[in-house]
Amino acid sequence: MTKILVDGKELDVPPEFTLLQACEEAGAEIPRFCFHERLSVAGNCRMCLVEVKPGPPKPAASCAMAVRDLRPGPNGELPEIFTSSPMVKKAREGVMEFLLINHPLDCPICDQGGECDLQDQAMAFGVDSSRYGENKRAVEDKYIGPLVKTSMNRCIHCTRCVRFTAEVAGTGEMGAIGRGEDMEITTYLESAMTSEMQGNVTDLCPVGALLPKPQNFRQRPWELQKTQGIDVMDALGSNIRIDTRGREVMRILPRNNDLVNEEWISDKTRQVVDGLKAQRLDRPYVRENGRLRPASWQEAFNAVAARVNGVKVGAIAGDLASVEEIFALKLLMEKLGSKNVDCRQDGVKLDPKFGRASYLFNSTVAGIEDADAVLIIGSNPRRESPVLNARIRKAWMRNGMRVGVIGENVDLTYPTEYLGAGPETLGSIASSAFGEVLAKAERPLVIVGQGALSREDGVAVLAAAAKLAVKGEWNGLNILHTAASRVGALDLGFVPGEGGLDAQAMAAGGVDVLFNLGADEIEISGGTFVVYIGSHGDRGAQRANVILPGAAYTEKSGTYVNTEGRVQRSDRANFPPGEAREDWAVLRALSDVVGQRLPFDSLAALRAALVAAHPHLGQLDQIAAGDAARLSSIPAGPLGKAAFVGAVQDFYLTNPIARASAVMAECSALAKGRMPQAAE
Repeated sequence: MTKILVDGKELDVPPEFTLLQACEEAGAEIPRFCFHERLSVAGNCRMCLVEVKPGPPKPAASCAMAVRDLRPGPNGELPEIFTSSPMVKKAREGVMEFLLINHPLDCPICDQGGECDLQDQAMAFGVDSSRYGENKRAVEDKYIGPLVKTSMNRCIHCTRCVRFTAEVAGTGEMGAIGRGEDMEITTYLESAMTSEMQGNVTDLCPVGALLPKPQNFRQRPWELQKTQGIDVMDALGSNIRIDTRGREVMRILPRNNDLVNEEWISDKTRQVVDGLKAQRLDRPYVRENGRLRPASWQEAFNAVAARVNGVKVGAIAGDLASVEEIFALKLLMEKLGSKNVDCRQDGVKLDPKFGRASYLFNSTVAGIEDADAVLIIGSNPRRESPVLNARIRKAWMRNGMRVGVIGENVDLTYPTEYLGAGPETLGSIASSAFGEVLAKAERPLVIVGQGALSREDGVAVLAAAAKLAVKGEWNGLNILHTAASRVGALDLGFVPGEGGLDAQAMAAGGVDVLFNLGADEIEISGGTFVVYIGSHGDRGAQRANVILPGAAYTEKSGTYVNTEGRVQRSDRANFPPGEAREDWAVLRALSDVVGQRLPFDSLAALRAALVAAHPHLGQLDQIAAGDAARLSSIPAGPLGKAAFVGAVQDFYLTNPIARASAVMAECSALAKGRMPQAAE
């Protein structure tokens, strides 16, 4: 630690701190435009100037100077930093005046108005008049894709967007052309960005130069009600903020959580907003003579009650369901005497009987940064979890760890060593060169995707991966889920009981009545009576005999367990449309009509029963670690020969909400246009 004085206040700070960070530790506010904690230092804007003593008689850029660069006075006096001296005040006013010379000052029509860094800092650190009377510079707007709108007259060349695409997203698609007053920020030949995280540049932009195109001119920030939520577009459980106006979700933004998503979210998370109100189920339906007709709740419940007595009943939980409604459905199935329950509509061979460590991302998401080698099996993390993939890239940038891939040979935004396509490579990896890397590594990560586990030899693949991953006290077996509901459902034991049927057997006609809780990724045979509980008119609703309209993830308070086993809770931001209700409430009302009343009348009572049965689900933002010793119980078996295929082929259309979104459809079409070989 190093002792310094900041505005007369003495404090100890680490020598690697920048002066900007040291000043903020002392409680001083330092304005900045180009500096960002998660990006490299650029020193472009000069807004963060401070006075350093002893030092040259001119202000210093606090973002680009470290505490270790300070020198004591001639008599050993502590180095001193002044953040509000006359020199600093005059310097910042000058910088701000220069920044505003060419800025269009179109705040009344700018979507950034009200939450603009330039606006705020001009008021706090600028002057009340300008000496500039010449014509302003004009820059043409650029096309950089369907998600980001440009208004480049406002750009102040902070290069945050350039550094983000190069360092975090890993695509390096943005850069500068020209010099001096002709400098412009753009993509190469004004092409669309390809990153699955490109929308984050709109959060980083400190002015209104880059804005979210789908939300252009739709709202002002002071009109919006802000609610904390959890993303369900993948299994990472990114922390989000849901902004609503009235009953409508207007936008979704990231919340900072260093242990999960830091402050990034994927483009699907951010721009799936229009899918939340399209193709909605807003009233019950009953199928008569082959056609669905609108019905009352009582009619729909009676149609179900007339079918469930004395027949074989089963239930499948979908990918977006919260823990509460899965627990309610499990209780209803137990009361109906059925062991035919399953949450694995994709057929993965994960089972709670092998222990919690067999289906968690055991090293944790933050633990990726401690890894010294990574092996990816049957997964494309760039498509399956872009934010987690960015964390792997971050770890590679820090320590240069080697990354091996078994499966599809794709661009993951960081260098990889392609080892092979299928299980034969996995079976012989111990004797390969990369096997030696894993053997020497103290903290190896073995990341197994759902594509490798949904095969007939899924259990054998899991056993082989576990053998490579566990080293002493270190458990590096990491299951990368794609379904937000999967870990929570496995924690609840929502898998077939003894003699029960799995999802594939139920969908093939193994049961007479099937309760489908938002499972839209599985084909159900024609002979089964299907009761669909969900929010969108997608594949599951098209096959249903009775539709009971439920709530989307923004319309209910729900608990979700992410891929690492972290329990998180999302608050309700708005209400379901029409007659739709929260899924647990639908199941509770249905249980009355079928004569199997569930033992709760409120969400609080349901959660109390849930926590009583599974105490770890009441410990929010905590991870109940799995027992690595139980991984030895996974039976080894013969590995197949077919190549591994990733679970996600089209990143933008993985669930009913995304498939209802026009923005996601445009992104999907654009992505397919870049990959002609995939179309063939």
